[in-house]
Amino acid sequence: MAQWKSICSVDEIPVLGARRVTRANGPEVAVFRNAEDKVFALLDRCPHKGGPLSQGIVFGESVACPLHNWTIGLADGCAKAPDEGCTPRFSVKVENGQVSLDLDELNSIALEPAQSAA
Repeated sequence: MAQWKSICSVDEIPVLGARRVTRANGPEVAVFRNAEDKVFALLDRCPHKGGPLSQGIVFGESVACPLHNWTIGLADGCAKAPDEGCTPRFSVKVENGQVSLDLDELNSIALEPAQSAA
């Protein structure tokens, strides 16, 4: 059974925008809200050149990367044709207006390698 980490309320995510979640050992996660108040979470890196998806424009259930305008699906993290590639997605739970992310996923998906002591 998943353990959930409360992130924020739905109202704290801008409509057609994103909020970033910082992780200790990995790149940030972008939590998006569309016009229908659906909430999605993706790694905050475009699969193309690593652009910050949280700074992109949300439309429908997609976000346009601010660097090269690639369209990334919010539900699956995958680029729309003719572009190719995917960014990791994270499970989201919205309950009583509160947004939570799966703690196991936050602690395991797309982490940076540990720095070795010199």
